[in-house]
Amino acid sequence: MKIAILDDYQNVALKMADWSALSERAEITVFNDHVADPCALVDRLLPYDVVCVMRERTPLPREVLQRLPRLKLIASTGSRNASIDMEAARELGVTVNATGYKPSPTIELTWALILASLRGIVHENNSIRNRGWQKSLGQAS
Repeated sequence: MKIAILDDYQNVALKMADWSALSERAEITVFNDHVADPCALVDRLLPYDVVCVMRERTPLPREVLQRLPRLKLIASTGSRNASIDMEAARELGVTVNATGYKPSPTIELTWALILASLRGIVHENNSIRNRGWQKSLGQAS
């Protein structure tokens, strides 16, 4: 089985999940670049049985799906993906699955960054660390 992971521009997909269960049964290829041209995308994906997409970065319309005879599964990092032609996938016998996610960490991180910015947390933290370092060297006044 051959698996393609598309648009992993941060190169984190293999670190964000445990892929070890597939290591003996599948060959995984990570693509960090984005291919916008449909013909080039088909050429890239022809040998793959599974395609993992990062949200809606790479569209998979009917015209592309019809040209990928080996494709059996599309895994998306979100429960809804408007860039996948779901009807075409169903007609072609391609299963579409999605990973789960919790939206709250993004909201919590946003508020933490806002509060840290307003309170100067990074500056204060660095100041304390620098003073502590100087004190341990006997340099602080």
